[in-house]
Amino acid sequence: MPLNMDVRKRLSASSERVKSVDLHATEPWALAALYSGNVMIWDYETATCIKSFELSDLPVRCAKFICRKQWFVAASDDMALRVYNYNTTEKVREFEAHADYIRYLEVHPTLPYVLSGSDDMSVKLWDWDQGWANTQYFEGHSHYVMMVRFNPKDTNTFATASLDRSIKVWGLGSPVYHYSLEGHERGVNCIDYYPSGDKPYLLSGADDRTVKVWDYQTKSVVHTLEGHEHNVCSVLFHPKLPLIASASEDGTVRIWQSATYRMESTLNYGMERAWALAATAEANKLAIGFDEGCVVVELGSDEAVASMDAGGRVVWAKNNDIRTASVRGVASEGEGLPDGEKLPLLPRDLGTCELYPQAIIHNCNGRFVAVCGDGEFIIYTAQALRNKAFGSALDFVWSGTGTGDYAIRESIRSVKIFKNFTEHTVVRPAVASTERIFGGALLGAKGSEAVLFYDFASGEFIRKIDVCPVEIYWSDAGDMVLLACTESGYVLSYNAAATTQALATGQVDSEDGVEGSFELLYEVSDKITSGKWVGDCFIYCNDKGRLNYSVGGQIQTLVHLDTTSAGATIHKIVGYLAKEDRIYLVDKSVNIVSYKIMLAMLQYQTAVMRGDFDTANDLLPSIPDSEYVTVAKFLEAQGFKEEALAVTTDLDHKFDLAVELGQIDLAHGLMDEIPKEDRDTTDTHAKWKRLGDAALRTNNFALCEAASVASNDYSGLLLLYSAIGNVDGMERLADMAAKGGKTNIAFVASLLTGKVENCVDLLVETKRLPEAAFFSRTFLPSKVDDAVSLWKEDLCKTSEQAAKALAAPSSNPDLFPDFDIALQVEQMFMAQRAAVAPTGIPAADYLTAKDDLDLELIELIKMQMVGAAVEEEKVAELSAEHSAEPPSEAPTDPATAPESSPTADSTTKPTTQLTFGETGTVDPAVDPIAGNVSESTEGSMVKITHSMATVSVEDEVKEDEPLIEKAVEPVVEESAPVEEVKNDDEFSDDWD
Repeated sequence: MPLNMDVRKRLSASSERVKSVDLHATEPWALAALYSGNVMIWDYETATCIKSFELSDLPVRCAKFICRKQWFVAASDDMALRVYNYNTTEKVREFEAHADYIRYLEVHPTLPYVLSGSDDMSVKLWDWDQGWANTQYFEGHSHYVMMVRFNPKDTNTFATASLDRSIKVWGLGSPVYHYSLEGHERGVNCIDYYPSGDKPYLLSGADDRTVKVWDYQTKSVVHTLEGHEHNVCSVLFHPKLPLIASASEDGTVRIWQSATYRMESTLNYGMERAWALAATAEANKLAIGFDEGCVVVELGSDEAVASMDAGGRVVWAKNNDIRTASVRGVASEGEGLPDGEKLPLLPRDLGTCELYPQAIIHNCNGRFVAVCGDGEFIIYTAQALRNKAFGSALDFVWSGTGTGDYAIRESIRSVKIFKNFTEHTVVRPAVASTERIFGGALLGAKGSEAVLFYDFASGEFIRKIDVCPVEIYWSDAGDMVLLACTESGYVLSYNAAATTQALATGQVDSEDGVEGSFELLYEVSDKITSGKWVGDCFIYCNDKGRLNYSVGGQIQTLVHLDTTSAGATIHKIVGYLAKEDRIYLVDKSVNIVSYKIMLAMLQYQTAVMRGDFDTANDLLPSIPDSEYVTVAKFLEAQGFKEEALAVTTDLDHKFDLAVELGQIDLAHGLMDEIPKEDRDTTDTHAKWKRLGDAALRTNNFALCEAASVASNDYSGLLLLYSAIGNVDGMERLADMAAKGGKTNIAFVASLLTGKVENCVDLLVETKRLPEAAFFSRTFLPSKVDDAVSLWKEDLCKTSEQAAKALAAPSSNPDLFPDFDIALQVEQMFMAQRAAVAPTGIPAADYLTAKDDLDLELIELIKMQMVGAAVEEEKVAELSAEHSAEPPSEAPTDPATAPESSPTADSTTKPTTQLTFGETGTVDPAVDPIAGNVSESTEGSMVKITHSMATVSVEDEVKEDEPLIEKAVEPVVEESAPVEEVKNDDEFSDDWD
């Protein structure tokens, strides 16, 4: 019967003529030797070329991996062998090996040997441990040696194929061949040994267009395979599958059964002549070299053929051999194996199966196991592999209840149901073609557009569902089923009672079946590759290599599994042991691993998803405390954050939940419990930052400040202190930021508090000397000479000429106009800063003080000086006039004094010039400052105050109102052009 193996193309790479191909033993790589002289390595899972080597201008006829050395060896038509490290691309060795073209290379499976066959009719053995010395020489053919192959059963012997129409068998210890096999009518191009030791077979292909199977013990032809229309260039026994492959110059690759020699399929990819074949024992891949490129195909499924019963006994197939082992208690022995670790099983051979196993399936109670393949099935007892039943079938499935109940798909139109190993009834599904059947609580028959369910006991039609599932998974109770389709899965509930009643009363629609027998519960939006029901929870592997489980439509990821280089999964689920709370998986190499999944946890999550919180609360005590964090994260994902906060035992998780729920005091208490050794970590600082943000949202400024200080969040403190007007905090921040290396923040904090000396010191300490000079010119003129001196000293290291071009007030006073006035302003600023230091500046003054920013301070002082000079002149004139009058002979009565006398009018305004911080009356005609302030200030009180370096003038002050001194931010505008100091945002980011 046919194997029914799907052939899927994994790689199709166009290139020059491919004369040789090889597959890596562990990596998904195909090695191609090209007629152009290049060697390429392709990843057949990602369909990309990962390495390319230019070896020669002449054809490379053969290249082989030496995996244990991470090399490949190649032979080209310049008669040389070249060895490369395929990881580093380094050439390891190059030497001339033969006197003519080298046709083939063969690597010994265990020893450091390489055989080479050549057109010089010889075979040579090379030992790489001896520096690639030629240790043996074999000669005996009378024509070109086309291929050399080691015998896997006896690696001390090898066979050669030659165009002299013979196959010769040799031993490594003798230069003379043991015997010769002759039977082909034309030259022999290729040979291959049977991969296992149970058959002494040798395969050969020749220019007579035939493939022969030899028994090398009897030296006779067992069978001749015919069908090719041109020379056969390459043949092989597949090392994993019961197949023979042959490649021919007719452009085809034919696949034959190795047991029956029946031709299974013919592969033709339209790439002209086929030259080479390669396969490995680790995968069901086949590599083919054509005139126009390289192709890698997958023959059938490469999933492990294994099954596990409810008691933990696993049965699997390795080729035709059936083995078994128990996983019960293995993962928990001693200290226990970590999750995902390969289980150290002790397998036991059950025997050899007559057919090639493609599937192994346990029945519902594990007493029997069915082996399916080659279009046949055999039912064995699970313990001793004794034959119970057998037959021909396209598909085989077990019933979910009866021990000996099963069904087979006899043809595309007929399905037979067996009860207790005897035929019971025949079902003919109402579809054009039955593509597959599924077992479980009901018998499923898949058509092209729908799946039909039938009762296993009676064969009666139950329901038609319009989906085309790839696989169907029934729960153990038989009340839930998952239909796994190509891109998603559908979970349905099955009402067995309603179905039984409908069948009894005949209420069955002939087209759709029993109404209400199935109800859609939810959809699983994932591509399911294998799965298992555990209660009402479905555990499954998806195509991306994740072990997930679904409860009520909510998908949770348990673990990320190993994948191929293309990201595809390599595991499938084989079973679950409730007593050990473990799920078991097997990979493609039949390695079994397990993961802890607590049944109580699954039941708890199922109850929560159903909204049955009473049941969930009853189940919670049965879950170990170590799993409470997992429970809390599940509750959080479902939106039950308060419940999660009450359950979790992880302090980090509890802190996160407390912050999200706004429980700031709880979060603060958790932060105070952090050990001292962990308080300076990045994670702790991040938590304090989150706590500070949460406190700020609730206007808890004290906690916000404490959190910012604990997390060294200087920028946050700058925002907080400046917003609430905390001068003391700003001063502390300046010190903290400077010590913490946050110079930008320290600079801004010092500037906001008027500590301009600290600003200059910071600029000097950080080598920002030009900025220090310009800042001093604007805010601290007394420090300009010092800053320029340091700037010159630093600039001399780069350019002395540029340093000499710098000017300072002491050496170039003409370049600094009004510098003396600036120094006066600085002294006034210092005095005023000291005056307001104890109490600070009230924020209520902002509305009147903000206009002072527009004053030109130096210009006002200059005008004040001019006004003082004018006043002195007037006083001098009045004095002169007074001295010119004749002296009075009698005292003058003040009441009768003339009006022109300066003292006669009581409303005469004082002529004393005001200074900063003083109060008095000013004559606008005399004092230009007062006149500059207002056009109608005659008879009014004028107050001039200052803070850092600002003059403010109060327009109207009534005599009965107290004078209020005002202080604002400094603004200095001088007559000389002064470069403005950059603000904090303009400093480079690397200052800190």
